[in-house]
Amino acid sequence: MQTPWGDLSVCDAHVHFLSHRFFALLAAQRNCPFEDLQPVLEWDMPLDPVTLASIWIKELDRHNVARASLIASLPTDETSVQAAVQAYPDRFHGYFMVNPAAPDSLAAVQRALAAGLQGICLFPAMQRYSLHDPAVLAILEEAAARPATIVFIHCGVLTVGVRPKLGLPSPFDMRFSNPLDVHNLALRFPRLPFVIPHFGAGMFREALMLCDLCPNVYLDTSSTNSWMKYQEPGCSLASVFQRALAVAGPHRLLFGTDSSFFPRGWHRAVFDQQVAVLHEVGVDAAQAEAILGGNLRRLLC
Repeated sequence: MQTPWGDLSVCDAHVHFLSHRFFALLAAQRNCPFEDLQPVLEWDMPLDPVTLASIWIKELDRHNVARASLIASLPTDETSVQAAVQAYPDRFHGYFMVNPAAPDSLAAVQRALAAGLQGICLFPAMQRYSLHDPAVLAILEEAAARPATIVFIHCGVLTVGVRPKLGLPSPFDMRFSNPLDVHNLALRFPRLPFVIPHFGAGMFREALMLCDLCPNVYLDTSSTNSWMKYQEPGCSLASVFQRALAVAGPHRLLFGTDSSFFPRGWHRAVFDQQVAVLHEVGVDAAQAEAILGGNLRRLLC
């Protein structure tokens, strides 16, 4: 893709794969037929994950994006992303959400990793569990035994926009959202990469402390980063990138958009804004290549 630094291979580290099963799970929570969701959301809802994968391929091609990490955005939907990755293994990495408190969580992780998925997504505030739970350690042991596997842990403020649109509650518990809860885990598994999305989503200071103490912790830059409204006056995306670069360095930042639904598709505005900011703060071509794609390829390819 053309950038201020020339033609770079761009990889998106954060794309939600909103499959038929994802919407069916939401419909079950809403106690309504699957078909009732579309008039409320006005989103496209393909029935087949391979069809959805092909739509994403066309969208990535339209924007000259080389690869994307697809996230199964509810537990038990890992087979949807698995189908997408198997259809286009040279374009997608597969991530999946797991609830360690579920009785079959470890078996689900083992099956997903054996099927070629590479990212284990933990949302402790969403499922209301502590990262110190022994069930989390068992999952991390499994991840650490497999090369080219990462653990993605959502910290900070958590909002899932589709839930209020559908009138569903969001009983998340921010007691379990602190990036510092990852500290002991990152030390215990020093060769396992941990990814904190959205710069810590409002817990930026804590995310920076974690990065400073643990060289195996990465920050994902995704979304509009609206959490900046919780920071000190004058906080800007430029100052966020400057501080992240100073603490974590360019080789531990992963560009992402947090793209999700169609017809919006790939969130180009996020890319354009972040590229402009990276250029503004003086990132050079090698650093830009790392942030915009090289770091993700190094971890997962």
